[in-house]
Amino acid sequence: MSNRILNRLAGAVAALAGLVAAGTAQAVTAPILVVDVDSGKVIYGQAATDPWYPASITKLMTAYVALDMVRQGKTSLDSLVTISAAAAAEPPSKMGFRPGTQLTLDNALKIIMVKSANDVAWAIGESLGGSVEGFSAIMNETSQRLGMHESRWTNPNGLPDARQWTSARDMAVLGRALMRDFPGSRDLFSISAIQFGKAVMANHNGLLGRYAGADGMKTGFICSGGFNVVASATRNGRRILTVVMGQPSARERDLKAADLFDYAFTQGASWTSQSLEALPASASAAPPDMRPYICERRKAPPIDEGPGAIGGGAENAIAQFMGSTAASSPAAAMAAFSSTALRNRTLPPRAPLQPIAVWIGRNPGEGQALLAAQENAAKTAAAEARAARLEAAKAKREAARQALAERNAKAQAAREAAREAAKTAAKERGGKPATFADRAAPKASAKPAAKRPEGALPKSATAYTASGETPAIPEARKPAKPAPKAAAKPNAAKTGPAKADPARTAAAKPKAAARPAPADE
Repeated sequence: MSNRILNRLAGAVAALAGLVAAGTAQAVTAPILVVDVDSGKVIYGQAATDPWYPASITKLMTAYVALDMVRQGKTSLDSLVTISAAAAAEPPSKMGFRPGTQLTLDNALKIIMVKSANDVAWAIGESLGGSVEGFSAIMNETSQRLGMHESRWTNPNGLPDARQWTSARDMAVLGRALMRDFPGSRDLFSISAIQFGKAVMANHNGLLGRYAGADGMKTGFICSGGFNVVASATRNGRRILTVVMGQPSARERDLKAADLFDYAFTQGASWTSQSLEALPASASAAPPDMRPYICERRKAPPIDEGPGAIGGGAENAIAQFMGSTAASSPAAAMAAFSSTALRNRTLPPRAPLQPIAVWIGRNPGEGQALLAAQENAAKTAAAEARAARLEAAKAKREAARQALAERNAKAQAAREAAREAAKTAAKERGGKPATFADRAAPKASAKPAAKRPEGALPKSATAYTASGETPAIPEARKPAKPAPKAAAKPNAAKTGPAKADPARTAAAKPKAAARPAPADE
């Protein structure tokens, strides 16, 4: 088993060295560290002192400060932590408690270790340090006292802050200090689930209940830092602490931690092994930002809990996290054990959860009463909101009805005015109804036709007068008489020639129309 794991580790390191030698400059190695808890000897490490964004493993530091204040008598596990408005406004993961909600410090610590609730961690900082800034100052003082050289803290929950750093070595130092200084609180870091009311929330640590001997401690994830874990496991009385940071998914983080445990339990800590204090300082001046490689890929951003997918083939994953996308961009190595075999493996199914009850208030009875009061208040608020919506809808309908009535009234008034105007126009026309032609055409002039005086010439006669002619005055028009028929001629053959009768001849010939003589002839 040990040879197989060692060969896998050697192959990953050789691949890393080969890619760096091939020109992947500015590549960043994801930090990994495996330590024997009792001796503090390093079993395996890479980039152990490089600065890194801690995410929610910050809450291990929050827990240490709180437990240390309890040990010093400055507070107690039964003291109440109050959720302020600022705490309630923190983004998920969170419990969603309302401002003013109180719970004991003991329940608050259990919640941040299992649920990783950012609102509760913020409330712990405000309650114990007077403010988040005051608690952060205590965190920095404590980490310096413990020998954590690369850590700097600005908040108690690990939400993104460019000024908040740590390292794999510092987190190993902190893990050992928690086990050494607070042996009575070791169970705090191995709770498989909590139950609040009817809700059961499982621990984000995918090793608990799935890897034999796993007994803590805390996971964390933000886009800039990737998936981190500080994990402990015990086998045959020997306890190993493993720190894995900067992984692309929760599944890969858990599998690598499991492989590192397998390897560490086959190795002894010799006197020649390095101690945590002897690890060389890092040459890196600041943590790399893993956001482009963790959360800005084409697939959906990963989540902290549950099995995360490992996308693409092994070669693609190594290329992506070794900086082949851009020579000037930082990229993360695939750490150790990056192989096709890792992709085809999985951890066993999780053992049945054993939830630990947590509550708000001083005790479970008070917590139930507070929950019932909150539930009733929520129902009342919901009923009031529903009534307000119904009232608003009713007012809207009434306003629409009134608006429709006003529009109808205006339209009726306009129709009445039009009818009155039509009646008035009809009276002006003498009672006759207006026609379309009357409305469309302009009114003609009402001037009477000029009457021609008796004996006056018609207009056509003026043309003759102007030319010097004397026009004839036409007679009054009378029905035309039919022309007399000529007398039938006697048959010349029978009667012979007859003498012309002057009177008949004159009567037979029609009279020629009298023509006026030309004026100049």
